Amino acid sequence: MLTVEKITYGPFAENTYILYNEEKEAWIIDPGCYEQSEKEDLAERIDSLGLILRKVINTHCHVDHITGNAFLFRKLGLKPEIPEKDLFLLEQAPLHAQVFRVSGVEASPEPSRFLLDGESMFLGDIEFQVIEVAGHTPGHIVLYCPEEKIVIAGDVLFDGSIGRTDLPGGDHDSLLKNIAERIYSLGDDIKVYCGHGTETTIGKERKTNPFVRA
Repeated sequence: MLTVEKITYGPFAENTYILYNEEKEAWIIDPGCYEQSEKEDLAERIDSLGLILRKVINTHCHVDHITGNAFLFRKLGLKPEIPEKDLFLLEQAPLHAQVFRVSGVEASPEPSRFLLDGESMFLGDIEFQVIEVAGHTPGHIVLYCPEEKIVIAGDVLFDGSIGRTDLPGGDHDSLLKNIAERIYSLGDDIKVYCGHGTETTIGKERKTNPFVRA
């Protein structure tokens, strides 16, 4: 059985996810903790739950999704796993933060590995499939768990909206196409955990999303 815990952090109200199984093995997806108090909160959650952190994963490398990478590396020695096409965004994140007038963003450690479209990853015996859904960023991936009927979607798809495509590397047409072909095809009963805002379902978005209907 999988537990998904959502914590909203930072000036961009970004959703950080802790995923863990019954053996307390855990992944952190998109650590957006920015203030020191937020970093300490994340550390306290890990400790209080007795979690064994196995991976730090960035669905994409916009600055609001990677601000906790350096802290987690210092605390636990884990480097992030990222999509390779987003490496330039990871490297330039402190500079991009200045554009949004956000100061004090630490440079992320280099990634430990690159996530591959179509690969399977296992949290214990729970399988996740890596699916590239480019458009918001060049390499954006989502993590789909067929057993639990969930997708950790980053900033691809939101409740009633989609990810913005006016930032470096964005491609609006690609995002629309990939949502229709690679997300909606997973099935209407799949719960979507979004990078900002509330959860939704593929069925709801397929029928009512004003940007992509199918």
